[in-house]
Amino acid sequence: MPNIRHSRAPAARHTPEAPTRAQHLAAGDRIDAHRHDDHQIVYAGSGVLAVTTDAGTWFAPGTRAIWVPAGTVHAHRAHGRLDLHLVGLPADDNPLGLDTPTVLAVGPLLRELILAYTRDPDDDGPERRRLLGVLRDQLRASPQQPLRLPAPNDPRLAAVCRIVHADPADTRTLAALGAATGVGERTLSRLFRREFGMTFPQWRTQSRLYHALRMLADDTPVTTVAHRCGWSSASAFIDVFHRAFGYTPGTHNRRS
Repeated sequence: MPNIRHSRAPAARHTPEAPTRAQHLAAGDRIDAHRHDDHQIVYAGSGVLAVTTDAGTWFAPGTRAIWVPAGTVHAHRAHGRLDLHLVGLPADDNPLGLDTPTVLAVGPLLRELILAYTRDPDDDGPERRRLLGVLRDQLRASPQQPLRLPAPNDPRLAAVCRIVHADPADTRTLAALGAATGVGERTLSRLFRREFGMTFPQWRTQSRLYHALRMLADDTPVTTVAHRCGWSSASAFIDVFHRAFGYTPGTHNRRS
């Protein structure tokens, strides 16, 4: 379960240069909060990656990467066995023009470019520099994906988020959740839009997809995932998952 409210970490480790490398993480492994003076692209060739900042949690399967801007305090967590690929870019080299963490679609070409570029990070030859140029071009063309669980600031909103995260299968309406926490439905609806820029149903779908990805990374059967995450049927879950990620949950681990 992601943290609903993330405390700021003034003592977070500072590594000025964002590394470019490939590494393996076992299921459940974490990289503690840290920051770089460089930008970084974080890609999981297998498993599911979660990147958490004070503002929320971004999550990505093998068809997505996460852009982490320079100076952002962030932590990583692996769901399933993770083949992690990191690409560092200087602070003055921002091909995306983004100053907040963002999930990006990774097509077959961009995937191969990231894998190739992180294979030998000590290589500084002209061929690898040309490879980086093409990688940057592909980044600019990559659609942004709304795969984020923002962290609530208002304690009334945080209370509802905790309930939903604790049990993704909870099907109570916002009115019912408000009654359970002593907050009116209209107030909560306004808070979801103001703090998260989305409706409660949109946010709950994001939360359920996050939990579903984690369960799939642990080889939980699709029907079980659908039930535990609150979908009315496996087919309803498959439809939502396919629209979000472009493939079916049954092929998730095989794609990795």
